[in-house]
Amino acid sequence: MRIRQYNRIVRASLLAVMAPALLSACSSGGPDPKWGVSSSPRVYGQNDRIPKGGGSYKLGRPYMVGGRWYTPREQPGYDASGIASWYGDDFHGRKTANGEIYDMNRFTAAHPTLPLPTYAYVTNLDNGRTILVRINDRGPYVGNRVIDLSRAAANELGTRGKGLGRVRVRYAGHAPMNGDDTRERRFLSSQPWYAGPRLASTPPPDSRRSASDWRPASPDLPPASADWSALDHRRASLGAAR
Repeated sequence: MRIRQYNRIVRASLLAVMAPALLSACSSGGPDPKWGVSSSPRVYGQNDRIPKGGGSYKLGRPYMVGGRWYTPREQPGYDASGIASWYGDDFHGRKTANGEIYDMNRFTAAHPTLPLPTYAYVTNLDNGRTILVRINDRGPYVGNRVIDLSRAAANELGTRGKGLGRVRVRYAGHAPMNGDDTRERRFLSSQPWYAGPRLASTPPPDSRRSASDWRPASPDLPPASADWSALDHRRASLGAAR
């Protein structure tokens, strides 16, 4: 009898601890067996046209995942190297952490602490490719992963086939709330390795930025770590209302 009563108390305690995380989960992450959080509802189908923007500016309160605390904050000097993963079909059409809709065909990404939405340069440390992404979601929370890329972003960066890749991530300013992705596509088309259609080199008007903001950050890269393995690329993504 005492053992059964003890088990009931333990289960009740676990539910009490997990409830806040479950209620606050609203990112594009699907059900994850490691973190036990539910996905947000799919609001658009695989073949639907996904609208741009529609979210809100978000930082959020400090939160804990897997015993580790994360503190969202403004980080204008952010420059970090680590592992990038990517997410695609299972999350397409679901809400991201700031309320936008995840579109795996656009150059977006998830980050644990940077403001949403934010621009960031992501450089593949193995092939030297750099792209510009719009960060509008939270995650990843596994090991030393620093960013979770959309399928399109991972494809252009050259990390999709491997699942994971060694990258450098650099803050590039706040992104527009309307979700306009002209800047990301124009930056991509300016890269010498890019084989797709080229866009005009003149950036669209933006009173908040100077022309120099449209040039990539310094190309110097930190030494690459040789110790990493291509593990499961699926992220453990909690949502955003922190």
